[in-house]
Amino acid sequence: MSPDEPFDDGVAARAVIAADGTLTEWSEGARRLLGHTADEVVGRPAVELLADGADPPPTPVDARWSGTLGLRHRDGRTVSVWVLAHRRPPDGPEATDWLAVAPPGMPDGGGPDDPLLRAALAQSPCAMMIFDERLRLHGVNDAMAELVGLPADRLRGLRPTDIGSRPQSRELEEHLRRVLHTGRRHDMQTYMKATGEDRGPHAWLARIAPLTDDEGRVRGVCVTAHDFSDQYRSRERLQLVNEASVRIGTTLDVTRTAQELADVCVPALADFVSVDLLDPRDGGEPPGPAAPPVSLRRAAHRSVDPGSPEAVAKPGQVDVYPEDSPQAASLVAGHTVVASGSSADLERWLAWDPVRFRRVREYGIHSTMSVPLQARGATLGVAVFTRFRRPEPFTDDDVLLAEEVTARAAVCIDNARRYSRERETTLTLQRSLLPRTLPRTAAVEAASRYLPATRSGVGGDWFDVIPLSGMRVAMVVGDVVGHGIQASATMGRLRTAVRTLADIDLAPDELLTHLDDLVVRLSQESGGGDADAGEVGATCLYAVYDPVSRRCTLARAGHPQPLLAPPDGPARQLDLPSGPPLGVGGLPFECAEVDLREGSVLAFHTDGLLAGRERDLDASRRMLREALSAPAGSLDETCDRVLHALLPPGGSADDVALLLARTRGLPSSQVATWDIPADPALVAPIRKQVVDQLERWELLEATFTAELVVSELVTNAIRYGAPPIRLRLIHDASTLICEVSDTNHTAPHLRRAKTWDEGGRGLLLVAQLTQRWGSRHTTEGKTIWAELALLDEV
Repeated sequence: MSPDEPFDDGVAARAVIAADGTLTEWSEGARRLLGHTADEVVGRPAVELLADGADPPPTPVDARWSGTLGLRHRDGRTVSVWVLAHRRPPDGPEATDWLAVAPPGMPDGGGPDDPLLRAALAQSPCAMMIFDERLRLHGVNDAMAELVGLPADRLRGLRPTDIGSRPQSRELEEHLRRVLHTGRRHDMQTYMKATGEDRGPHAWLARIAPLTDDEGRVRGVCVTAHDFSDQYRSRERLQLVNEASVRIGTTLDVTRTAQELADVCVPALADFVSVDLLDPRDGGEPPGPAAPPVSLRRAAHRSVDPGSPEAVAKPGQVDVYPEDSPQAASLVAGHTVVASGSSADLERWLAWDPVRFRRVREYGIHSTMSVPLQARGATLGVAVFTRFRRPEPFTDDDVLLAEEVTARAAVCIDNARRYSRERETTLTLQRSLLPRTLPRTAAVEAASRYLPATRSGVGGDWFDVIPLSGMRVAMVVGDVVGHGIQASATMGRLRTAVRTLADIDLAPDELLTHLDDLVVRLSQESGGGDADAGEVGATCLYAVYDPVSRRCTLARAGHPQPLLAPPDGPARQLDLPSGPPLGVGGLPFECAEVDLREGSVLAFHTDGLLAGRERDLDASRRMLREALSAPAGSLDETCDRVLHALLPPGGSADDVALLLARTRGLPSSQVATWDIPADPALVAPIRKQVVDQLERWELLEATFTAELVVSELVTNAIRYGAPPIRLRLIHDASTLICEVSDTNHTAPHLRRAKTWDEGGRGLLLVAQLTQRWGSRHTTEGKTIWAELALLDEV
C-alpha cells in the first residue's frame, strides 16, 4: 500500500497473512464481505476462513496467485469470492507476508455507458487502465488485462499496489496521485517482464494523463502502456559504444586494456566475457590465424558472478582450442561465430573438453558469440561473449554491437602491444648502454639505481663512475630530453663522449663545454641543418674526486643540485653554479671545489626523483635530505630508502637515476713526493730513493719494474720538459702509480723506434711493463703517469 493511502479504505476487502499462515491485518471491506471483525480473526490461522469442504488454494509457485475461494461468512453461509494474493517485499531479513485482496463490485456509474469510460476508450488506442479519483481501477481494456495477466472484470476497484507488489506498482501509484492532484501529464519508464509471457523483460513507457469532465474537473487518470524495447535497446547499444570509447584504452597496457573490454561488456551485453590473445612471434608481431588447433593465452575475463567461477582458464594461462570450438572457427574465418548450446559443432567441442562440458551444464550456458580481435590488418586474438543468466540468445544486433566494441578494443590492444614492444626494445637498449656494475675504486664506494618511467616512454637518464689517473674517480649523471629509442640512443652517444673526454683528464667545466658542442651538432643534424631546431637537449653533472687531496671538483649543465651527507651530520644541498643545459651553445660552465671528509656521501640524481604530483619541489628536496640523513648500513640500503620515500607505489612518471658515492681518503703514508732537479746525473739517486720507499711500503715485488719506469719518466722530463719537475708515488692494496709532472704543456707520444735509433724506446718500454699509462694536462703543465698492478698476497 502507498504510505499516503490507509490499508483500510472500507471498499476493497484486504487481509495480510503472515508467513506462518496467521492473519495479521483485516480491513473494513473484509468485514463487510464476510462479517468477521478484526478482533475475531487477527492472530488466527487464515485457513479457518475456508468454508467446510472448500478446496484450499494451491501452494503459490511465484510471487502472485489469483482464483476463486469458498469462504465462510460469520452467519455460517458460504461466500464464493475471487481473491488476488501477492507476496509483499520484506522490510528486513524476515520471511515475507502475503496481501490478499477481494475487489468490490462495480462502483456507481461504472457500467459500459459510463461517459468517463467511453471517453478513455475513445482517446487511448493502446493498452489502457482508468483510475477514479480514489485511484481505484475503474476500467481496463483487454490489451492491458493481457499484460497484467488477470481477468479484466476481476480488477475493478483495486489500486495498483493491490494488483502487484513490485516496486514498479508503488512507483506507478505515486505518479497517478501526482497527476490526479496537479492535472498535468506524466511519463514513467520501467523495465520489467509482463506477467504470463515467455519472453524476457521489456522496456515500457507508461503515459499517465488526467481525465476531465465537461467542466474541466479532474475525475480520473488514464494510463496507457507502450512497449518501446527496440528504442530502449538502441539507446543501450549507443551507451555501450560510448562507454567503450571512454573506458577502453585508458592505459598502454595490453592486459589492462583486455580487462577493460571485458568489464564494459558485462552485464550490458553478456553474462561472461573472456579475452584470449595470440602470443606474438619473436619479432613482436602476432602470428595471425592459423590452422586449428589454436593456442591462445587468456588475457582477461569478467563475469556477473563474483570470482568468475565459469572460467576454465586463468589469466596468463595458455589453452588450446580445436577446430570445432567457436574460438578457432572465428579466427580462421575472420568473422563472428555465434553458437547455441544445442549446435552440433559446440557439442563436438564440449565432448572433447569434459571440463567445459561440466561448466556449461552447471551454469546453464546456452549461447556464445566469438568475435576475432583485428586491427591494422593483424589478428590479435578473440573475445568470447557468453550468456547463461539472460534467457534470450544473441541477436544480429548483438553481433553488430559486439563487433563495434571489439573493433575499438582491438585498436587499443594493438596500440598497447606496439607501445610495449617499443618500450621493451628501448629498455633493452638503455640497459645495454648503462653500466651493469660500478667499478671498484680506491676513491669511492658507489651504489646506483635506475627506474624507467611507468606511464610514458623510457627516457634518456644515465649515470657512470669512471676511474681516472692518480687514484681519482669521475662521477657523472645526465638526462636527455624526450623519451623513446631516440632519447636512449642519444644517451648512449653522450655517455660514450663523456668517457672519451674523461680519459684525457679534462677539467669538469672543459668537459661540459666539449659535450655542449656535441649536443649542438646533434641538434643541427636532427633539425636538417637548422641550428635552432632544438631537437636534442640534455642536462649533466660531472664531478671528479681526488682521494689524495680529498677534494671534489664539480660542474653542472642545467642539472639538479647534488647533495652531500657528511659522516656526522644532516645532508645538505651543494650550491653549485647552475650552468646552461647542454645544447644551448656559446655559454660558459663554472667549476666548484668542495673539501670532503672521509665517509662523506655524495648524492647525484635526475629530476624524475623529485617530480611528485602531490607535493611541491621544496617538499621533495626536504624528503630527500631526510632519507639521506638517516643512518644506514650500506649505500644500497640508502638507495632503497630514498626511492621508497620519494616515489609513489606505482612508480614514477619520469625516468629516475640515482647515484650515491661514499668517499674514501688515501692516507699520506701511502703517498711519496720528490722534487727533481733538472740534472740527468741525479736520476740514479732518485731511483735509489724510490727503491727505499718501496721497501718501507713492503712492495719489493714491484721494485724492478717501478725503478725502470721511474727512470724512463724522470729522464724524459729532464730531457724534454721544463722545471720544476716533481715525482709522486701513490699506492693502495692493488695498484702502484708513478707520476712525473713538469711545466711543459707538450704531451709525449708513443712511437716505435727504428733499428739504428739511439732513443724513442722509453715510453714503449713503459707501456709494455705497466698496466696502463697516459698523460693529463694541469694548470702548470702536464703529468705523465703509469699504473703497475701489484701481486695479491698469498
